Amino acid sequence: MTEVSIEVVKKFFIDLQDRIVGTIEELDGGGKFLKESFDSPNGGVAQPRVLTNGDLFEKAAVQFSYSVGDRLPSAATERYPNLANCPFRATAISVIVHPRNPNVPTTHLNLRMFLVEAQELVWFFGGGFDLTPYILFEEDISFWHEQARAACGSDARYVELKENCDQYFYLPHRDETRGVGGIFFDDFNTNGFDDCFKFVKIVGETFLHAYTTIVHRRAHLSWTSEEEEWMLMRRGRYAEFNLAIDRGTKYGMQSGRRIESVLASLPPRVLWPYQHDLLVSAKFANLTSKLQRGIDWLGIVDNSVDKS
Repeated sequence: MTEVSIEVVKKFFIDLQDRIVGTIEELDGGGKFLKESFDSPNGGVAQPRVLTNGDLFEKAAVQFSYSVGDRLPSAATERYPNLANCPFRATAISVIVHPRNPNVPTTHLNLRMFLVEAQELVWFFGGGFDLTPYILFEEDISFWHEQARAACGSDARYVELKENCDQYFYLPHRDETRGVGGIFFDDFNTNGFDDCFKFVKIVGETFLHAYTTIVHRRAHLSWTSEEEEWMLMRRGRYAEFNLAIDRGTKYGMQSGRRIESVLASLPPRVLWPYQHDLLVSAKFANLTSKLQRGIDWLGIVDNSVDKS
């Protein structure tokens, strides 16, 4: 059994950041990431990587952070108030990609680890990935969920983490999900550090492969001004979630992180037209009908027998 080490997780996140940045630049064909590094209090560091106005991607942010604090921010202790006044270390990678082409979906990845110095050392991982398409290609969504199922290693774990994702990436004021989901996990520390870290690495690798595959399928497709307007309206939902609901945004603000980095996930252009629903043509209604929790993309929810 390997000793619990946040240093090995940091190393993996930094390497994953470099590979995701390189892959997105290659996919884009012209855009380059601005690469910065900032020291933060108590020995922390932030490495924001942001691409803007690329050929394919209007904005992409691939953020790495390592933070050290005297007490956990409240956004990180909602479920564990007993840890509220404990010193901590945390490391994370966060990815958000906003394409210029409405045929290419927006996507998001987050992976994180907390190490809390309570009466005894407490550690846990969290994260996941999700997909936010603008034009419905059901084969892409099924592929995305097939990859998520493979990363989970069993139907039972996939079903649990998919449900977590559906529940978390949900806008109650709209009664709809942010996109078509994926997997999401929090406070993950069962079966020991080795097993948990292995799963986190698989999730990161799976995300990169799955999204790259979908981009290759759709990046060559042309689009209309109507489709672009629809994408900008749907981006408004993304902004609503990040600003009003997302715990990661709240954590970043509460922990004193550089605000430019915290808000780098927001799309560069959005629309909030009045009476938005009146502008939804039948062409796009087939997508909005899929923005609901509990859709079984793989046909396994009811017949999952593997409870390991």
